[in-house]
Amino acid sequence: MTPVNYQIHSDSADKPWIMLIHGLFGSMDNLSALRRQFTKSFQVLSIDLPDHGKSAFTQTFSFEQYANLISELLDSLEIKQLSIVGHSLGGKVAMQLALKQQSLISHLIVLDIAPVAYTPRHSIVFQGLNNVVLADISSRKEAETALSAHIEDSATRQFLLKSLYNENDMWNWRFNLALLQKDYAKISAAITSVDPYMGPVLFIKGEHSDYILLEHKQAVLQLFPNSQSKMIRGTGHWLHAEKPQLCVKIIRSFFSSN
Repeated sequence: MTPVNYQIHSDSADKPWIMLIHGLFGSMDNLSALRRQFTKSFQVLSIDLPDHGKSAFTQTFSFEQYANLISELLDSLEIKQLSIVGHSLGGKVAMQLALKQQSLISHLIVLDIAPVAYTPRHSIVFQGLNNVVLADISSRKEAETALSAHIEDSATRQFLLKSLYNENDMWNWRFNLALLQKDYAKISAAITSVDPYMGPVLFIKGEHSDYILLEHKQAVLQLFPNSQSKMIRGTGHWLHAEKPQLCVKIIRSFFSSN
């Protein structure tokens, strides 16, 4: 496995670059609705975060390590500057990358996450995942039944099941469950930096989500003084999947005004 699995969608080398980064337990497919609309104006780089999708598994989680691995990928692709759209955990990784490599990032768009520490909110998901005994299941349906013992929400179960695959008659998760559970406190930690990122930043919040709150404003402005925020009504944490066209419209407006 490569350190960071990626796909490039481009019909012209003259177009600017934009990178899309998914969230916890996900893969590059999670942002495909945005990708399809951005390909008209950008060269789109979609990635699987380390420990997710088809990227390599690591031994210890850190935002710095994830950002460094992505930076190495960008170096190998000879990408000198790009914009980033990051959702949830991907948004935190994008913030880390922008803070450490200011000149690399022209615009930063963060979907429904703040650079703050969060109290644990995935305990039920971990309980559900640990209830799936991979060696004993023989179908995706059996896995869903095991998940449903702890996870009532069908959409959450279907999202997780996207990362379940069978190879050589063995079932596995595409995310590094053991590491994500072991280092969950690090994943939930705040993003920190001595120096702020001075480039333009857009935070987009889902109306019904509690990941971005008014009390986070000071922490946001301390790290990202040139930031603004928008809210998409009628959406939750998955705003980019619930209203992708409106999400892209807001991002395009941000680009045109910055």
